Amino acid sequence: MDGDPRATYDAIAEHFAATREYPWPEVESFVADVTGDGPATRALDVGCANGRHCELLAAHADEVVGLDVSRELLREARKRATERRFDVSLVHGDASRLPFRAGTFDLAVYVATLHHLASREARVASLDELARVLRPSGRALVSAWSTEHSKFEETEGFDTTVDWTLPGGERLPRFYHIYDPEEFREDLDSSRLAPVDVFVSSGNCYAVVE
Repeated sequence: MDGDPRATYDAIAEHFAATREYPWPEVESFVADVTGDGPATRALDVGCANGRHCELLAAHADEVVGLDVSRELLREARKRATERRFDVSLVHGDASRLPFRAGTFDLAVYVATLHHLASREARVASLDELARVLRPSGRALVSAWSTEHSKFEETEGFDTTVDWTLPGGERLPRFYHIYDPEEFREDLDSSRLAPVDVFVSSGNCYAVVE
C-alpha cells in the first residue's frame, strides 16, 4: 500500500508543523498525573513531529528526548525548541528499533505514531521497544487512530491511506492502520507492556502502560 510516512512527512513537515500548535488534552492529563509528585528524570516522545509534546514534557522532566523518522519534522522541532527556549535532544530513528539503552526513561509518550507502522509485527515490536527503554517504575501513554472515530464506518481494524493536502492542492498519502479497540488491547497484551488503563477518547485508542 502506498503512503510511506517517512517520505510524506519529510514533504509536508513545514505545513504539518504549522497546524500542530498545542499538545493533546489526553497527553496533558497523563503527564500531569505521572509527575504530580515531582518531575520525571528522563522523558521520551516517540514520533515527536514538531515537538509540541516535547515542549510539554520539558516542563515536567529534567531531560527530554524526541525521536522521529522524519528528518524534516526534526528540523521543525528544533526550530520550535529554539524559538520557545526549551531543552530537548532530538534523535532520528525508527519506533520499532529505538536507539536507546534499556531502562533509560521513566516517562514516555507514543501518540499518533503506532498507526503509521505497516505491519502488526512492526507495531508489536515497537511496543516491545517502548517496554525495553522504560524503567521498571516508568509509565507511558500510547495512542492510535480508532474505528471509533466518526470518519470511519468500519468496526474492525483495517489498513488505509489518509491524504495530507498541501496549500497548493497537492495531496500526499499517509499509511494508517486503524485499530478497533479490541485489537488495540490484543496488541498491547502481545507486547511486553503492562496496560494500566485502556480507553477511547476523541476517536483514538489510548493506553497508559508500564
